[in-house]
Amino acid sequence: MANEDECRAALDRVAARLSDVDPERFAEHVVERTITCRIPDLGIAFATRVHPGGLDPVQRTEDPSAGQVRLTVNSDDLVALADDRLNPARAWTSGRLRVEASFTDLLRLRKAL
Repeated sequence: MANEDECRAALDRVAARLSDVDPERFAEHVVERTITCRIPDLGIAFATRVHPGGLDPVQRTEDPSAGQVRLTVNSDDLVALADDRLNPARAWTSGRLRVEASFTDLLRLRKAL
């Protein structure tokens, strides 16, 4: 099981990937949303805010249900996703990654990436 620091580093790697997306393309498809990532095997959650200008720093949160986009993933799977050892679509279809968001938000995210 990955620890809290490894999970934070994994989220930072994912955020860095998003910052590599062309800024104009990113801004075209992204609207401001709060995002939370709950890691149930560690009993912790992180939050950030995505907006046309980028992504705010990832912070611990006590209320993972407050995000407009909510992700749930175990620690090892989060690290594997960040390291490209686990395909997000495969993780989602197998239930290892849970995404709660509006259909519109899912389409926007897909276009931004």
